[in-house]
Amino acid sequence: MKKIQLLKQIHEQGVVAVLRADNHEQVIEMAEEAILGGIKVIEITMTVPKALRAIEELASKYSTIQDDDKPFAIIGAGTVLDAATARACILAGAAFVVGPSLQEDTVKLCNRYRVPIMPGVMTIADVQTALELGVDIVKLFPGNLYDPSIIKTMKGPLPQANFMPTGGVNVDNLADWIKAGAVAVGIGSDLTKEAVATGDMSCVRKQAQRYIAAYREAVGTSVKKSEAVTS
Repeated sequence: MKKIQLLKQIHEQGVVAVLRADNHEQVIEMAEEAILGGIKVIEITMTVPKALRAIEELASKYSTIQDDDKPFAIIGAGTVLDAATARACILAGAAFVVGPSLQEDTVKLCNRYRVPIMPGVMTIADVQTALELGVDIVKLFPGNLYDPSIIKTMKGPLPQANFMPTGGVNVDNLADWIKAGAVAVGIGSDLTKEAVATGDMSCVRKQAQRYIAAYREAVGTSVKKSEAVTS
């Protein structure tokens, strides 16, 4: 049940912060600011030096249960290239695992421990293989290679697939991806580039607030359109 609840919460939150930094202290600060800005799903990439330490520290502070005594946030691991790394991330406290590509051994390991795994896909063949391996959400990556309409195209033969575009998603096109059927979106450098350039990490919080506002507006618009069609 925990896996199902986590997947539901990721879908409900809708925005995943994909965080890269020069060191684990910096990425922790970025994560804290993103959470304060309203993004409650945090992906710490394994390209960050001592990324496991950052995951462990954040996972110990935040709870994936919203009514727990601890503050709420879902801490996961990204850029996971193999099963060994996935297992290390899970032991460090990662609630979910994301990879840039589809690696069968990594998917099987995450399924073994009932941890949500979101592998990167680019083609219909990738998506079909991911579904056959038991993947619940596929990461459409890099998203900037596609128009949001690609989701509808891929859902033609595979309507059961759930897509999370990552790479190229920004405040201006987020609504287009949500309206196209994305269950969530991954936000990378656009969330942190101003903070990195200026050294002011509060910029992450402000940008996170913009993304959450855009997401809520997009979801509201989609709901209104759905109600109009069914009424």
